Amino acid sequence: MAPAKNFTFVCGSDDYLVGRLGQERFAALTADMADEFSREIISGFAGNVGEVESAVNRFRESVQTVSMFGGKRVVWLRDVNFLADTVTGRAEGTLQQVADLQQILEKINPDEVAVLITAAPIDRRRSFPKWCEKNADFMLTGGDGDNASEALAAVVLAEAKTLGVTFGEGAIELLLAKVGANTRLLVEETRKLATYTGEGAKIEESSVAELTPNVAEGDFFEAAEAFFSGDLPWTLASLHRHFFTGGDARPIISALQNRNRILLQVRTLVDSGEVRVSPRGLDGLQRAAPAHAGKFIGATEKSSFNLFTQNPWYIGKLAGSAKLPSLRRLIDNQQDYIAAFEEILRRPHDQEEVLRDLAVRCLAA
Repeated sequence: MAPAKNFTFVCGSDDYLVGRLGQERFAALTADMADEFSREIISGFAGNVGEVESAVNRFRESVQTVSMFGGKRVVWLRDVNFLADTVTGRAEGTLQQVADLQQILEKINPDEVAVLITAAPIDRRRSFPKWCEKNADFMLTGGDGDNASEALAAVVLAEAKTLGVTFGEGAIELLLAKVGANTRLLVEETRKLATYTGEGAKIEESSVAELTPNVAEGDFFEAAEAFFSGDLPWTLASLHRHFFTGGDARPIISALQNRNRILLQVRTLVDSGEVRVSPRGLDGLQRAAPAHAGKFIGATEKSSFNLFTQNPWYIGKLAGSAKLPSLRRLIDNQQDYIAAFEEILRRPHDQEEVLRDLAVRCLAA
């Protein structure tokens, strides 16, 4: 039987996931503990070297304190952020404090005090995390950032399993595209969808489309969906709903422009034969990326100006949801958006009328 580890170390790139797992572990460690004075939570959040030193000193004093009633104590050093690759994390003073922290942990008697440390984010190249991995009850949650989409999908699936529901085809991908890398909101949205669907049921793509807000993308405005489907009556109706509730024209134009930029790039790749629209979406997008990487040097943030930063599933849905407009039509769209924006500046009280004219001009042709 393997010897008991001196402490538990929970880490990852996402502070919400790390904090949630840490809370679960702390609850388990203190479940049978009636004496509240035998449990202590210490903040490890530090903005400079002085605060790192204060946190380590408080932790040292806590683990060395003897329980008032002679029982076992539980100490949680939570929200540690000085193990990351930051200015504070790289400082010489911080590195010395981390070395002191390691010495404290080496001397802990797990029969007298149970120690839990939660840290996010961390630089796993450093010696201390590597030492923790070997000597602690080590837990890495949410992945280490290399495969963000897969890690987020795993979070959603794990939450769904806990809630007793499953996801239908395309539902998780749409949820990720709509919410983005906001883990807390992904979990909350999964709970909401599970409540709506019911235990033991399947969350379908249609439910995600209807119930999940468009947090990550401005492209999910109903008017943009209607416009690029080529459905003029739907577009006019969605514009009326938008302005009836006090909406402004600028986010609509922005959504149309963002979608149009993406489709311009897709159309160019399709016309060149580098990618192909199929029933599954867009084939060949990842193969085309290296050939065009030189055009996007330094552009790593997600943007409609760089097709290859977009969610591949989302791009496939855009390209395959309706007939892909011609390159000429997409270029004309961009010119029409600019003209509509200039018209709104001249006629700020006629925004709905301007956008209705835009829709008719583009879709009735």
